[in-house]
Amino acid sequence: MRSGFVSLVGRPNTGKSTLINTLVGYKIAITSDKAQTTRNMIQGIYNDSDSQIVFVDTPGIHKPKHKLGQRLNEEAYFSIEDVDIILFLIDVTKPFGKGDNFVLDKIKEANKPTFLILNKVDKINKEKLLEIIMKYKDLYDFKEIVPISALKEKNIDELIKTLKKYLPDSVKYFPDEDLTNTTLEFRVAELIREKVLRLTKEEVPHAVTCVTEEYIDEKDKAIIKATIIVERDSLKSIIIGKNGSMLKEIGTKARHDIEQMIGKKVYLELFVKTIKNWRDKEKYLRELGFYDIDE
Repeated sequence: MRSGFVSLVGRPNTGKSTLINTLVGYKIAITSDKAQTTRNMIQGIYNDSDSQIVFVDTPGIHKPKHKLGQRLNEEAYFSIEDVDIILFLIDVTKPFGKGDNFVLDKIKEANKPTFLILNKVDKINKEKLLEIIMKYKDLYDFKEIVPISALKEKNIDELIKTLKKYLPDSVKYFPDEDLTNTTLEFRVAELIREKVLRLTKEEVPHAVTCVTEEYIDEKDKAIIKATIIVERDSLKSIIIGKNGSMLKEIGTKARHDIEQMIGKKVYLELFVKTIKNWRDKEKYLRELGFYDIDE
């Protein structure tokens, strides 16, 4: 039995969350085009007849400008230190820049077996891909260089096959039926937050928080109450929208995804709450049994 932990690292928006969803075959991590969408170390568990691979999705490593950024980097650094293999994701549609070098320096410090994962290859031609491989191959002693498209599911089977060669002989860490380390309530809240980020675009900063306050599971339906937490009344007004239009759209899209996730009808009630003081917000979250990272 081959098993182990594999961390996905890279600068923001390189496709880490999309890749972990594709690898596991289940949406466990939300995605958006906003940097720092991923805030927590989310584990996705891949199982087959002879292996178990625990993929760790991390916040994008970057030079932090605020408290949230510092906390996200700490999460990512921890994941690099405590895994068997690192997957260093590069977006091939963008030049290798200071952000990538910043991440690579942290990988060098960790001194772990590292794959260079060239993501979004569906957007470039073969000649350009070969040029990129030749350019990047000497940046570090990469064990493997694997071109993929996480979104188009291109070369994913080859990535799994290659990973198995480097995993240690070990026991399974999780039961076969487990797909992630996160709770259902957490995933529900994250799906709602995803819709907020996607629908409000630049109007609402990534610091928005969502929590599932009540989840009642009945035979043919789930009754859910959730709260969207912001730090200014002006943001609350944006999320609610004119005559509640934005909140209704957020709820409709979130409910659709939640129903797909749990396989039953969902009755979703959304609230928006303003908590301006960080300590009050932290206290509120802890009382609900949640712990979140925020500014």
